[in-house]
Amino acid sequence: MATPVDGEGQPSLNGTIPDPQTKKLTDLPTELLEHILCFPVLKHVDICNVSCCCKRLHDVCHGRGKVWGHQYKLRWPRLQRFYRQNESCDWLREYKTRHRVGIQIRRTVESISKRFFTEVVNSFAEIESLGMPEHFCEDELLFILNSDKRKSLTLKYYAKKILYFLRQQNILKSLKNFLEQPTEQQSALEGAVLVDQYCNPLADVTLDSISAQLDEITEKVKKMLRIKNPSHPSLRIAQGNCSVVEDFELQRQVICALNSVLYEQLQYKGNECDYYNPLNSYIHQVLLRRTGIPISLSILYMTLAQRLGVQLEPVNFPNHFLLRWCQKPTGTEDIYDFVYIDAFGKGKQLTAKECEYLIGHQVTADYYSAISTTEVLLRMVGNLLNIGKRGEGNEKSYQLLRDSLDLYLTINPDNVQYLLLQARLYFHLGIWPEKVLDILQHIQALDPSQHGAVGYLVQHTLEHIQHKKHPVTPEVKRRSAPEHLEVQYSVGLIMKHKRSGYNCVIYGWDPKCTMSPEWISTMRVHQLSNGANQPFYNVLVQDGTCRYAAQENLEPHSAPLEIGHPEVGRYFSEFADTYYVANEELQTRYPEDMDETLCTVREGSLKRSNSDSYD
Repeated sequence: MATPVDGEGQPSLNGTIPDPQTKKLTDLPTELLEHILCFPVLKHVDICNVSCCCKRLHDVCHGRGKVWGHQYKLRWPRLQRFYRQNESCDWLREYKTRHRVGIQIRRTVESISKRFFTEVVNSFAEIESLGMPEHFCEDELLFILNSDKRKSLTLKYYAKKILYFLRQQNILKSLKNFLEQPTEQQSALEGAVLVDQYCNPLADVTLDSISAQLDEITEKVKKMLRIKNPSHPSLRIAQGNCSVVEDFELQRQVICALNSVLYEQLQYKGNECDYYNPLNSYIHQVLLRRTGIPISLSILYMTLAQRLGVQLEPVNFPNHFLLRWCQKPTGTEDIYDFVYIDAFGKGKQLTAKECEYLIGHQVTADYYSAISTTEVLLRMVGNLLNIGKRGEGNEKSYQLLRDSLDLYLTINPDNVQYLLLQARLYFHLGIWPEKVLDILQHIQALDPSQHGAVGYLVQHTLEHIQHKKHPVTPEVKRRSAPEHLEVQYSVGLIMKHKRSGYNCVIYGWDPKCTMSPEWISTMRVHQLSNGANQPFYNVLVQDGTCRYAAQENLEPHSAPLEIGHPEVGRYFSEFADTYYVANEELQTRYPEDMDETLCTVREGSLKRSNSDSYD
């Protein structure tokens, strides 16, 4: 039997003689070639190389074809919602644009750490000025944020701030459009969602998702109504329909069923124990936690009643937001023609006189009047503003104060009191001096009598701007310097406070306490065995605070763990299992600390290992 050959007399691999007419890859149908080139193992570089082989493959890989469409969707799946199904699109052009945006965004984020390390970052106008598609920018920022949890912490820190800023700018635009709508078209629920979104721009909060949850509650109320009254007209109201039930007895049945579902079945309640928690004002948190304050619960209650055909009106009652339910034909303004509903008090129905018992004093009839949606939002934002002012002066409370001031002044841009508060806040935080000058100029135009306060802030803001033009070279602290020999610990070490018990990470130190005599006295530093004459450390604490701790009160943590502080990324680039790696900017200021940190970590690891062996 003859040996099979291949080509010019060479044996074939499978023992057969090939057909001299065997087809090449390029002879395959286009659909099959596209299918092959869409294999997940092939990346964009492979497709570029394939398309350069010959005209046939170049044509198969054309920009509007399936191959580049697949590459685009494979690499950036979050962007698919921006395209219609089967949309004809130049996918190669989209791919190149998105790729270029990614490079530009990453470069911009990387450069921000060097510029903002010593001051509070406030605006990212340079991102907007790049003129790139907004959804591409956001997608790249999300890509950075969702990468390896413990690495690129500084990159993530600024990516998060940029995303926060960009989303807030969009929400402000939406709020302005909302406020331009005719009053009768403004929904308190939509306004509350915009407030929620602005204060929580990184959360997944949408009007559609909130409405869907309210639809579910509405269906539960209808189910209960159906048991009580199978022919009730509210059962025939379709979603989105604004029908009104006119009969007062039928309205009463709706209110009764709503109270039963909301407060008995679903266990919604007023948050008396943690009243000043800002989460009580965010509508998505009210739905999640089933608790809130009078105004947030009233918006929820009013919206549900409206979907069931009962019109309730918001009442800006002092210290306790209420709803009113008219018991007479429309048009009356007599306060005794209404029943007042306390959504915070499980839907309790009150007379005008009983409302006064809630607050312990009499009020004029004006306080029983219905208010507009804009006034509802001002009250809601005003609550958040007051919570921010009551805060502990940390990053979280300052952010809430900034956000609520932005919202309030978007709704009521000529409020001199809050404009001045905003200018003072920015001045205190040392941020956005150019914006401070604009605010002060606006205040002066609105109220010339404020010239004293305005003049003081203008003078010091101009000094700040001049100071920024001549930045001070950062102080470099070397452990080897004679005056630093008593410093035992180094940046990046995870510590435990001996007295307070909190966990923290060191991000700076001083050879002696540098705080004011007032602070030293208030904190009773003189009661320490070494007083103020010992090294003190700047630490980020697990609870989100920043503290200044004496060396004698700190000890290395026996089981180092990640510190969940929002500012960690500002100072550190990575969490390396038992310590934090200082970023480039922090290492510039403490050039010898990372070597010391590694030595301390190794010694601690060795001790733990020996201890385990002994056990």
